[in-house]
Amino acid sequence: MAYWLFKTEPNTWSWEDQVKKGKKGEEWDGVRNYQARNFMRAMEVGDLGFFYHSVNEKRIVGIVEVIATVHPDSKDGTGTWECVDIAAVEPVPNPVTLDDIKAEPKLADMVLVNNSRLSVQPVAANEWKLVRKMGGLQG
Repeated sequence: MAYWLFKTEPNTWSWEDQVKKGKKGEEWDGVRNYQARNFMRAMEVGDLGFFYHSVNEKRIVGIVEVIATVHPDSKDGTGTWECVDIAAVEPVPNPVTLDDIKAEPKLADMVLVNNSRLSVQPVAANEWKLVRKMGGLQG
């Protein structure tokens, strides 16, 4: 299993919007960055991810699961862009802010710290475990 982080502007697509989609989930569409698209190409059903509110909040607010592997982005008419489908798993009881992450020396190499603009990014297993703990979640 691999771990990921999915960034979104909460006024465009929020954790509450994701939760409302239930188990059927939603396409993670609109990604227009080759590196982020390539990360989605590497995802498998069952992979987990952090749901991150960007812009003013800059915090991890939920856990999502990849429920469909990469496929054409339905909002792209060019055929260039692809996406995965994700579904909400659980909220993070104590949202973990970017400042919290930057303050933790063990997370200094986390992609979010070093490339906070990338909309889809990998998360190492040790980072996953530590951030979950910081957010009040087990394992």
